[in-house]
Parts: sequence; C-alpha cells; structure tokens
Amino acid sequence: MVILPAIDLKGGKCVRLRQGREDDVTVYGDDPASQAADWRRQGGQELHVVDLDGAFAGTPRHAAVIAQVIKAFGGPVEVGGGLRTPEALSAVLDAGATRAIIGSAALDDPEFLSSSVEIYGDRIAVGIDARGGFVQTRGWVETSKTLATELARAVAAMGVKTIIYTDTATDGMLGGPNLEQMAAICDAAPTCEITASGGVSTPEDVVNLRRLGKANLRAAIVGKALYDGRTSLDAMNEAAIRDLRD
Repeated sequence: MVILPAIDLKGGKCVRLRQGREDDVTVYGDDPASQAADWRRQGGQELHVVDLDGAFAGTPRHAAVIAQVIKAFGGPVEVGGGLRTPEALSAVLDAGATRAIIGSAALDDPEFLSSSVEIYGDRIAVGIDARGGFVQTRGWVETSKTLATELARAVAAMGVKTIIYTDTATDGMLGGPNLEQMAAICDAAPTCEITASGGVSTPEDVVNLRRLGKANLRAAIVGKALYDGRTSLDAMNEAAIRDLRD
C-alpha cells in the first residue's frame, strides 16, 4: 500500500477541514511548496493535492501554487478541486500533475468524464466523496441520491482506472476509516485501483485497511494526523508494508 500525504489549499495556504466544512478550517502553513518538499524528504512517494477554493467555486483557484508544489515535490502528484472543464484538466496536467482528479463532474457530467478518459487515459482519476453511502458534490455541500457504489461501477465501466474514495463523515476526525464502505467500493469497482481517504490517522488504521484483503485497495491518504503530529509519515509507510502476520 502507498501512503499519500495530503496538501489541501485554501487562500494560498495549507489547511485541513473537519468533515469538509468550509467554516471549520485549521491553517497549518503558508508555504505549500515548502510543505511538499518536506513531505518528499520525509519519505513521501506520492502526493495528494486538493484546491479547496476550486472545489467550492467550481473552477481552479490555485494554478500557480499547484505548479510550484508539483515542482517542489519532485515525484508523482495527483491534483483535484474544481476540474470541471477540458481547459482546467489540460492546465493541471500540463503543469506536471501525474493524475487529474475529476470529482463533482463525474456525477453531473458523465460525457465530460468519458471524453476525458478517452483523451488522457489513466491520467484521469475520479474522486468519490460520500456521506452515509451517498455521493456528495461541490465541495461536499450537496448530497445526491446516488450511492457511491453505483457511481464507482459507472466510472469503472467508462474506463476509469483510479478512484479516490473519501468518507466525509470521518474526514479530519482522526477516528479511523469507514472500513465497511471502503470494502464495498473495492468490490463495486474491481478493475479500478482504490485510494482510501477519510479518518486514516494511525498505523493501525493502515493495517486494518490492508486486512480487508482487497487486492485493488492500492493507497491511503493521510492529512490531519500528520499535520497534528499524531503520527509520522515514516510510521505510516512502515505500516503499509509490514508483514500482516506479525
């Protein structure tokens, strides 16, 4: 399993939200590029970046900052937040992102998703954010009537190869991931590599995800727990490769 430290951008700063609420924000730094370089020095293999202002506004807001973050990290970087047009997608991929994450548009504009996958192939990932099993969109402001598992099956059928699944009720709460829902997403889209997000905050959480035994559960995103010093990237990386028989 691969551990991805997260950088969430709001107002040009590194922040974390509790349960995705725009009014419940903690600022962790005002130099995202420096933070990216630090995650790389600490052993980060890949990086997860979200333009929160872009997610809420529906269009990217941190293009220049994201380009700096990608350069500073010097490794694979996936980027999401407000990527709802061909121009936004091409801009972030041209800036050096390994993958562009389509979120709300995966539900609202399946033709856009399908054409994007046709053009960019596996450089397109889909971010599925859900609460109580139902997909949330537009920065988690709106909750749809579509089950996350239904959307996972649909995007897999379109040829999407990577799904980042965030359980918004657990995100930023440091209480562990929703293992039952994570297993359901893996089962719904067996042809996709799944990244777990939301509540992953201890090495034991990583071990518990691995013990689900899902071959397509490739990675986990860790944010608040790292910024708060509750765990280290080294400890999470070790848990990701530890022999489960120990």
